[in-house]
Amino acid sequence: MTTATLTRPLRLGTRGSALAVAQSQKVAALVREATGRQVELVEIVTPGDRSNAPVARLGVGVFVSALRDALLAGQIDLAVHSYKDLPTQQADGLVIAAVPEREDPRDVLVSRDGASLATLLARSGVRIGTGAPRRIAQLLAAARQQRTDRTGDAPGVECVPIRGNVDTRLRRVLGPDPDLDAVVLARAGLSRLGRADVITEVIDPDLILPAPAQGALAVECRAGDTGLAADLAAFDHPATRAAVTAERALLAELQAGCSAPVGALATVTPAPAAATAPTGPATHHDSLHLRGAVIAVDGGTVVRMSDTGTLSDADSVGRRLAAALLDAGADSLLGSTR
Repeated sequence: MTTATLTRPLRLGTRGSALAVAQSQKVAALVREATGRQVELVEIVTPGDRSNAPVARLGVGVFVSALRDALLAGQIDLAVHSYKDLPTQQADGLVIAAVPEREDPRDVLVSRDGASLATLLARSGVRIGTGAPRRIAQLLAAARQQRTDRTGDAPGVECVPIRGNVDTRLRRVLGPDPDLDAVVLARAGLSRLGRADVITEVIDPDLILPAPAQGALAVECRAGDTGLAADLAAFDHPATRAAVTAERALLAELQAGCSAPVGALATVTPAPAAATAPTGPATHHDSLHLRGAVIAVDGGTVVRMSDTGTLSDADSVGRRLAAALLDAGADSLLGSTR
């Protein structure tokens, strides 16, 4: 590697949305600290940015392929992805060099009149915006649960598919001409944009599990750039990496894409102090608890289960829980999304 290569700014590929740029700017600051080099953002337009079609129709990896192509072609040196958008199979010639500490992975509700989710789901004719089959299925399941006192009554909520950036979605509820009662969004995205003040309610994962790897970022570089990969590893967060490894292993074992009605969330509990002394933290002793759910698209059936293991066992925990979900009937709920 030449001196000029080492001294020129690192080119960080990013999508052009406000959220993608905000995420990339946070990573750029981590890269500068880890490498001592300047970082310039390079906007890459992806097929998903050019289309207004629902993400479920566009397919897995629609926001990823152009960034990876630019990386492999040498147009950029590293790329930042929302980890939940990545296909579960690692791309040839590339490596996830760092997974920074995760933002809060939970979903949130933004409602027009400040009503809680429970209040909205108990009403009739409520319109809630979200484009994710996972959220739609769990909202319908929650609505059914709210209305169990009315046997056979269908959920009173209408889930309205929406696309667009965060501001576009918020205008559907908070703008001068709202046409929705509420929207469901990822808390991480609102936090990164400095818009957490609009949140009406943080949704309990026992009600709506987030998407596998939601709230996490993946910093990817070429596998052959071993020096850069080693530098980026300085801000890798082991607990976050283990959590998303378990969640994505579950998704992979289910053979379900990121648009399937599948929720997963892993939490890490540090080992007692006695287990880590005297040599300092030993993450392989920490415990990992994984919750997973597969939901029928109409919310009529939900299969929820959990499993526990260690951080070093994260992949096995995810695959073991997926097998248990399939044995419990999840296979029939996934249908054509597998």
